[in-house]
Amino acid sequence: MDKNEVHTSGKFRRPTTRRLVQLYAAMLHNAYLRGFIEGKIYEGKAKALCVPGLNCYSCPGAVGSCPLGSLQNALSSTGHRAGWYVLGILLLFGIVLGRTICGWLCPFGLIQELLHKIPTLKIRKSKVTRVLSRLKYVILAVFVIGLPLYYGLTKDLPYPAFCKFICPAGTAEGAVGHLANPANTSMFGMLGALFTNKWVILLVVFLACVLCYRAFCRFICPLGALYGLFNRFSIVGVKVDADRCTGCGTCVRHCGMDVKQVGDCECIQCGKCMDHCSQGAISLKAGKITLKGNDPAAAGDSVRENKHRKAKLIFRGIALAVLCFALVWFNFLDPSIRKTEQTAATVTVSDAPTGYEEGNQLADFTLTCYDGSEFHLADTRGKVVVINRWATWCTPCIEELPYFNDLYLAHPDDIAMIVIHPSMIVTDPEEYLESFGLAMPCATDGEGDPVKEIIGGTTTLPQTVVLNRKGEVIYNSVSSVTPEELESLYQKASE
Repeated sequence: MDKNEVHTSGKFRRPTTRRLVQLYAAMLHNAYLRGFIEGKIYEGKAKALCVPGLNCYSCPGAVGSCPLGSLQNALSSTGHRAGWYVLGILLLFGIVLGRTICGWLCPFGLIQELLHKIPTLKIRKSKVTRVLSRLKYVILAVFVIGLPLYYGLTKDLPYPAFCKFICPAGTAEGAVGHLANPANTSMFGMLGALFTNKWVILLVVFLACVLCYRAFCRFICPLGALYGLFNRFSIVGVKVDADRCTGCGTCVRHCGMDVKQVGDCECIQCGKCMDHCSQGAISLKAGKITLKGNDPAAAGDSVRENKHRKAKLIFRGIALAVLCFALVWFNFLDPSIRKTEQTAATVTVSDAPTGYEEGNQLADFTLTCYDGSEFHLADTRGKVVVINRWATWCTPCIEELPYFNDLYLAHPDDIAMIVIHPSMIVTDPEEYLESFGLAMPCATDGEGDPVKEIIGGTTTLPQTVVLNRKGEVIYNSVSSVTPEELESLYQKASE
């Protein structure tokens, strides 16, 4: 048994090394702490990078993108461009770490383990659970690969099916994370049947995790299924010394996962089996370096043990410094954060106060469009202004883009329109839009999305804002619109 697991009467149980690493990884995945306070997500340049574990990019604290969501978006965009970055980073994670990511670095894995500590009757692994463990491979093939590819190639639509219909991490970290913040109470009005279904899935998954060890990892998680394919040859992982192993099977019997042998595709490389191996035949290694467990070369060698102890102290110091830097950078120093804190200049053309609610006038802004022209809000007075926020990964956004284009073509001299993509780029929006042949001006928001702040935008898309000829807001809604609604809003703004 790990010495950190020993429980002495009257004392608290010390956290294991793995638990400390899990907590550290969860904080590093979600270093944007002010997101939990303000109810907004981080949208700096780092958000385009994939993190290794399952952590929803919509979580208020997330500073990177979920690898599953990025993979689905990349597959949906196959008809436009190859998602080499996403495929490459997943390949790199798999070859270097395999399912060590699941056992040590995944924030949602930590949530499952904490839920399982709730004292109840537990469901033990059996032939049934081993059969159910294959379900995650079906989900990987259908919801992560099949459906996004189909909709991308045949309908030219982004379709992150797993995120949209199943992912409990997205519901718990993203949806619930935002809805729990008082600043986002307006979002409750946008909830529908899809959220209800995903809320039910979340509750079922959480209940299953209470009763069954890491139920989501074992039966549902397609990311674990993907990483599991690399387990046998990943650089970091649990290794068995064949010369020491007696084949007693104690390690497999005490494992909470549905493994047939240590290190197979179901193994999350957590290393708990090391505590039960009487022969000291199991260790967690990075190549030839022993990270945890039995190291025969160091046994009885006090000099080598001292070197290992010093190396651990140095590594812990570096890790703590990295975490402190990440917290300071993402919450205070990142240019995208500092830019959003600046007050936008305003242009007063009426007695209406500056703001983004109906009856207000928007603060002025300027964007450089993809064709090189500039959209300057102050120059649009006297025209009806239509602003639409969309994203390549937003299916409703893609479906309604032609409606805006038709309205613009119907009133080319009377409408000032701008279609704005967030600064967080997963797929090149300019290249993506070329296939639509859109006539209205299109642009990407500035670093930190200042226009989003000006129009009171949220992380939910699409968003449409309509201004009358005085520059006053007559409509501002985070929802899809129909062609009839757009024409009606144009007529209202023209009055």
